[in-house]
This record gives sequence, C-alpha cells and structure tokens, in this order.
Amino acid sequence: MDVYQGAVAALVPYLVSERAYGYAAASGVVLAASLLSSVVQPLFGALTDRWSVPWLIPAGTAAAGLGIAAVGADAGYPATLAAVALSGLGVAAYHPAAARLVRTSLGDGHTAMSWFALGGNIGFACAPLLVVGALSVSGATGWWLLALPALLGVFLNRPPSARRRAGADASGGGAGRGVPAAEDRRAFLRLSLVVVVRSVVFIGLSTFIALYVRERGGGGTAGAVALSALFAGSAGGTLLGGRLAARWGRVTTVRRAYAASGPAVAGILFLPLPLAYGCAALAAAALYVPFSLQVTLGQDYLPTRMGTASGVTLGLTVSVGGLASPLIGAAADAFSVRTALLPLAVLPLLAWALARRLPEPAPAG
Repeated sequence: MDVYQGAVAALVPYLVSERAYGYAAASGVVLAASLLSSVVQPLFGALTDRWSVPWLIPAGTAAAGLGIAAVGADAGYPATLAAVALSGLGVAAYHPAAARLVRTSLGDGHTAMSWFALGGNIGFACAPLLVVGALSVSGATGWWLLALPALLGVFLNRPPSARRRAGADASGGGAGRGVPAAEDRRAFLRLSLVVVVRSVVFIGLSTFIALYVRERGGGGTAGAVALSALFAGSAGGTLLGGRLAARWGRVTTVRRAYAASGPAVAGILFLPLPLAYGCAALAAAALYVPFSLQVTLGQDYLPTRMGTASGVTLGLTVSVGGLASPLIGAAADAFSVRTALLPLAVLPLLAWALARRLPEPAPAG
C-alpha cells in the first residue's frame, strides 16, 4: 500500500522534466494526494470503531493503485490532481482499518506496530525504483505496471469468509476489552502536534530531495538514489523504534529521535553530495523511529477509540505535511531548493520540545 504514497513523491521529478510543471505545481500534486487523505482518514477510523468493515482494506488498496496508474493518462493538470486524490482516498481507507486490526489482533503495542510500519516503509523505499523501472517502458503499459502491486495487495487482503471472520472475532475481538483506561485528550492533542511537525519535515524531504540532488549537479538516477536512501532509512528507523522503546520507553525514545534528526537534516543540506546520501538515511531513520510509537501512544491516549486515534496519527497529522509542500515549492521557485529546505533542519527541535511534556501511558487493555 505505502508504495503508492512513495510513488507520488517519486513522480515529482518526472512531472517537472516531462510535463514542464514548476516546483509549486509539482508539489501541488503531492498536496492533492495528501489533502483528501488527511481529511477523510479520521472518518474512516471512526467508521472502523463503530462497525466491522473488512472490505475496506482491499478496496483502499485498489483505489490507491488505480489512482497512480491513471496519472499516465496525461489529460491535463486537473485530471492529474484528481488521479492522485483517488490514490490518497485509497490510502485513507486502508490505514486506520489496518492499524486497528494490528493492535486488536496482536496486542503487543509498539513491537507489532513497528513491524506493520516496517512493511509500509519498505514499500516507500521501493517506490522510486518501481516508478523509474515502470516508466522506462514506453506508452501506457509502463503506467499500468504501477498498478500491479495493488492487484497483489487486493488478493492478499481479500475479506475472510464468514467462518474465518467469526473465529477471528472470537479470538481477537476481546483484545483491549478490559476496563478501559481514561482518555487523555490533552496528551493526544500534543502528540498530534508532534506528528504534524514530523510530517512537514519528512514529506518536505521526500518531495524535494531528488530535485535538490539534481540542483547540485546529480542526474535523475542520482535523485532516485537519494530518495531510495531516504525511504530505506525510514524502514530501518521504524524497526529500530520498537527495540529502543522496549529499552527506554516510548516517550523517551520519541524525544531522543527528534533531537538526533535535526543535525542529520542539516547534513543533507550542507555536506558534500556523497555524504548527503548517508545523512538522508540517518535523517529518515531518526524521523521514523517515533512513527509506530506515536501510533500506539495515540491509541493508548484514546483507548476506547483506537480506530479514530489511528486515523489521526496515521492520516490527518501525517498528511498535513503535504499542505506545506506548495509553500516549500514556491520558495524553491523564488530562491533555490536548498533555501526552501532550510527550515526543515530546525523543525525537529520544535517536535522535541513538544514531546518533552508527553506522558507515558499504560498500554490500552
């Protein structure tokens, strides 16, 4: 599924070079994918809290893949925006249902969620290479190749039969159904602000790092390598987050990760290009160490509304980062990509300051 979120960022250099989009227009494509997802994802989360909707996962997967494939129609800028918005809608449908399923079925919060998020980050890391490989095939065939992962996902995530679903409800439906802990809405709001800041930093990097590398003299392949390094680092950070949380606790791990991410982002902007690749991987790792931990923290701050909490931490606040992309793109058009990315080296300090006052909740259930 997350290969399609990564594909939107990976398409930005193509849209700039092949369709002559400006930086602001190209970042508007990222905004279109993020905006619908950010608004709708909490609603899907609330839906999963109220009803059992197992079909939501394969349906969302199909919409995400078809939306990206439809970008190849090249029917004009509005049609491109509509296609990536469809993909964003599919992402919005998938994530809350899947995150709630992971937590209620497996119970062990940050460890299970880190493995779930790792799969998504592997998809992110593969997205640039998938886009480059598929678009090397001329014509519409290359674009439809981008839909193949979605077809596989639909098959793997097809709804269970009635008997299997009844057995799953009997065995896993009671997870977290003990005496519910009290909600901590203030902590959840503060956590949401932390995730918003993190989202601005990571989506800004993922949208513009390939263009930044090209601005510094690297070619299209170098840009794809930089983007893959960023996404590969995110995969490693996600898995590391669960291990560190078992040693330090979730909140302490979140704080330390944000303290480390600022210098790594600065290294991308100021160190020579070969070293910048390593800094991209380190920055992504530091930004993704908190990722799964923030999902389970949100679920524990709102223990009776896990789907809603998942929709906010995975959707609304994560996708809000896409709202900043046009601003970064406008600054890149007016000055340079490096100048536009400079604030991203400072924002992790804000996330660290906000996280300092987060409490460590008891696990839900």
